[in-house]
Amino acid sequence: MRLSILTTFLALVLFSSCKNDGPKADETKPELKLSLAEWSLHKTLFDGKMTNLQFAAKAKELGFGGIEYVNQFFKDKAENTAYLDSLNAAAKSAGVQQVLIMIDGEGYLGEADSVRRDSAVNAHKKWVTAAKYLGCHSIRVNAHGEGTAEEVAVNVIKGLSALSQFAAQHGINVIVENHGGYSSNGAWLADVMKKVNLPNCGTLPDFGNFCLKREGGAMWGKPCLEEYDRYKGIEELLPFAKGVSAKSYDFDAKGNDTKIDYKKMLDLVKASKYAGFIGVEYEGEIDAEIEGIKKTKALIEKNW
Repeated sequence: MRLSILTTFLALVLFSSCKNDGPKADETKPELKLSLAEWSLHKTLFDGKMTNLQFAAKAKELGFGGIEYVNQFFKDKAENTAYLDSLNAAAKSAGVQQVLIMIDGEGYLGEADSVRRDSAVNAHKKWVTAAKYLGCHSIRVNAHGEGTAEEVAVNVIKGLSALSQFAAQHGINVIVENHGGYSSNGAWLADVMKKVNLPNCGTLPDFGNFCLKREGGAMWGKPCLEEYDRYKGIEELLPFAKGVSAKSYDFDAKGNDTKIDYKKMLDLVKASKYAGFIGVEYEGEIDAEIEGIKKTKALIEKNW
């Protein structure tokens, strides 16, 4: 009888111990993967204080596991395999993953003229093959064109579809950022995604780019006159997300962004079940670039 009681007691202790060895609260949180968007260092790069080949090492030094290139910093090198080999070697040496390439200056995928639109699609193709060579999963493109919202949408769908079909042959995604003009309207861009309806065509929701109209009709550089609700826009774009861009500006004394509620944004990201990299893209004017990058990274980590 005493042996039976002792056995029962030991079994309860063992069961209790096993229960306590289960996952702690912190262990059940979704994994946070951070990449560094190269635009965060655009002043340093344009000033010649750093090269594109040094970007991977700097990102690793700052604690990032992934990097997001901007094609402006190796514009003539998309088809230069020797240069791309050097980028691969730099990334491997630093131990960072090459995530995507942001493409600008290769024409509008929403051109009304079919010849110019086809030319833009063809100009993007070299970046698809470069992304494949570097082991990236995506290229980021712009959904721009001239005309009404409806007219541009029709033409963007044609351009995106053609480019995405080409990119699918190389295992690369074509992703659109809310990046000025109609693309900064979350509902407009979400509708474009639905109509393209290709598995490798998605979005790169950016926390900050929701200006619909600027002074003088400028795309950039002028005060914003009309802005889309950024939280509504992010929620509309997340179902199609293959990347997330955590844009930041300036910070208050507590380290919070003065324009963006990061907790609200990151809660939306987590609720969407997005599981890829979150790219830090500092674009403030007060802090130096390195300091702004560090503050943005810390803000994400605090609110995750």
